[in-house]
Amino acid sequence: MIRVLIIAAAPLARAGLENILTSQGLEVVGSVADVDLLEERLSDLQTDVVLFEASGGQPESVLKSVDSSLASEVNLVVLTDHSPAGWPAEALRAGIRAILPGDISPDQLGAALRAAASGLFVMHPATADALFPQFASRSGSLAELAEPLTNRERQVLQMLASGLGNKEIAARLVISEHTVKFHVASILGKFAAGSRTEAVSIGIRRGLVLL
Repeated sequence: MIRVLIIAAAPLARAGLENILTSQGLEVVGSVADVDLLEERLSDLQTDVVLFEASGGQPESVLKSVDSSLASEVNLVVLTDHSPAGWPAEALRAGIRAILPGDISPDQLGAALRAAASGLFVMHPATADALFPQFASRSGSLAELAEPLTNRERQVLQMLASGLGNKEIAARLVISEHTVKFHVASILGKFAAGSRTEAVSIGIRRGLVLL
């Protein structure tokens, strides 16, 4: 199980994130109010990912509070509502594994933390559009789906993007393989995709898959 330590100034934010992460099957090993208290907790706890809720602060202050040694020491994921041009690239260069918006869905947050725990860098579609504007116009020109994906279909699509097979998806979602096949078929139909790979590619371009 992925073990997460939370940094959030507000007690309610820490409690809310703990509930969300627990619902995603992640283990919250502890929480602190600021980065200065992190070092002593890291020495006591086995942690796979540190989630830094920084929505109330400015991006520059986040980078100042997180030195390069800390970013290289832990898999750090930052939640922030402020992401001016150029800042995501600077944060990724500093070693931060992911910069995510504060309104990210619980499923996306869970997927991002699992990816970061595996040593991957994670990029939200909005961040990708800011860093690679030449590709943003392509995704924006896609026609709206005649029928949007359900929440469960979004979960299945994200797991397809992670390379999971039907049996693994069924185990993760606690549903039958037959139900997984039904959801996959529905996704392919809504996307007019000929394969799972094509469906994932379309999902990425539509911003439905968190990389």
